[in-house]
Amino acid sequence: MANLNNSKSNFTQTLLMVDRDAPMKAFLFVPPCVIFLFVNGVMIFTLRKKTFFKETSRYILFGHMLWVDTLNLIMSVVLYLYGISRLSIMKNVCLILLVAATALFQVSTLNLALMSLERYVAICFPLRHADITTYGRTHMAIGVVWMIGLIQSLSEMIIFYAIDSTNTAMNLFCSRTTLFRLQIYKKLDIAFTCIFFVSVCFIIIFTYASIAIVAKSASGDKVSAKKANKTVLLHLIQLGLGAASILVGVIQEAIFVYTDYMTSLNVMYFCFLVFIIFPRCLSPLIYGLRDQAFSSLFKYYFTCGKGKIKPVVIEGRV
Repeated sequence: MANLNNSKSNFTQTLLMVDRDAPMKAFLFVPPCVIFLFVNGVMIFTLRKKTFFKETSRYILFGHMLWVDTLNLIMSVVLYLYGISRLSIMKNVCLILLVAATALFQVSTLNLALMSLERYVAICFPLRHADITTYGRTHMAIGVVWMIGLIQSLSEMIIFYAIDSTNTAMNLFCSRTTLFRLQIYKKLDIAFTCIFFVSVCFIIIFTYASIAIVAKSASGDKVSAKKANKTVLLHLIQLGLGAASILVGVIQEAIFVYTDYMTSLNVMYFCFLVFIIFPRCLSPLIYGLRDQAFSSLFKYYFTCGKGKIKPVVIEGRV
């Protein structure tokens, strides 16, 4: 799956050549990313301040998502600024950047699926939730996610050094089209795209449909059921955007073939923001600010302890 790399490196490769709006687009792109990087940093700091957050599976996965999304945003800013500066770098450095971006994108998508499974167990099997989602099993699941997310990146590195002899230049403009020229890279990308898209979509549909059914069938407290439905809907939107980002590369290729160049650039910029950047910025709002215990502590630390909201004492499960 090379969508993240294609969206960043291929988009920025020709941005300044024909797009006079590139400085304005950069202004609209970089500051929000920096703001959300700061927000993510404060949230990570908040998670590290309470033992309860560090030992509960829900917050462990949330913290992992924050770290991965933060690295994704940093990679986005770096590749974007590098692209509009049109600099050439060593091919080995370019390879590291591209495979790292691919791995982070895949791990981020898989982590969203893992979080949906955790919520599925919590709502559909509440009595077994504590036994299933232990501290050790949660970290083991994160390790499995990273192993799966690194498969394509490691495969591309092995092919690059063992088989690929098309790249003889030491310095080049960093993009998948300039670095990965063999047909096998495209076939590998298509295979992983199909596998990830089908798997993630199946998990999203199954888990959140099950959660919605349980929430609607809850007896007595209709307010809680309604709140659960809203939460599930927000999670589904965010996970849906994450899954849709898998198809960004395919969409961009089709638009590039059937439209003029300026239109394709604008559509690529739109897809880049909506399907890749926006879901990463949306994560803190969905998983952080809607949680009352975490939100209170976050607001306290966000204002450096000067706000009106004081930290709450957490005793047991939220």
